[in-house]
Amino acid sequence: MLHPMKQKLATLVAQARGGRVIRTEFVDANEIDRRLLNEDDLRHKIAGGFPDARRVVLTLHPAHIPEVDAGVSVFRVTLDDGGPAWDAQDFLVQLRRLDLAEDQLGDVREERGDFLIAASGKAAQALETLSELGGRPVQVEELGESAGRGSKLREVVVPSMRVDVVGAKGFGVSRAYFQQGIDGGKVRLNGAPARASSEIREGDSLSADGLGRIDFKRVVNETRRGNYKVELDVHK
Repeated sequence: MLHPMKQKLATLVAQARGGRVIRTEFVDANEIDRRLLNEDDLRHKIAGGFPDARRVVLTLHPAHIPEVDAGVSVFRVTLDDGGPAWDAQDFLVQLRRLDLAEDQLGDVREERGDFLIAASGKAAQALETLSELGGRPVQVEELGESAGRGSKLREVVVPSMRVDVVGAKGFGVSRAYFQQGIDGGKVRLNGAPARASSEIREGDSLSADGLGRIDFKRVVNETRRGNYKVELDVHK
């Protein structure tokens, strides 16, 4: 029997193939089986506002449509009264009192006393005009689709396609450091917890908490020494 999310995803894929642009509400990134999305006649975009977002919006569309908006915006919320600081839990408690739809709210991050939150639909519209939260004045700034530093195409040379090798090289960290993230369950391959020995292939997505996400684009060539030059889209 299919997992409910896989069953739902199969239905969404069929609808997109039929010519429609399909967008989910925020879902758990770990539940999206990206292998079901790698079809020649289908395009997809997974966006959560942060490179390593745990909650994301999936957009599917036919291949003949060149580009589709992700439907996600990130907002910076700043307390504007000089009063006591909130932690992330305080902020979430106050946010829930606004009665916003939970499935239209993504990850919340604390950044130097401010709060970054990803949102979609009516929740995003409500945040755009927010001037008070929990009886305190706030300033809201829309940051766009992503609060990360953006993405960069990189070509790197690796001795194998193992997750620990490609991940460490792509993010520019030591293999031992990246291995610690794998052991701690902080690294995911196509939404599922990654193993160091797993192989990454073209079209795969590798995310690591605190580092970002790598989309494996292609193998450029094999070097004379038996290594591989690969092209990675690195989001930080």
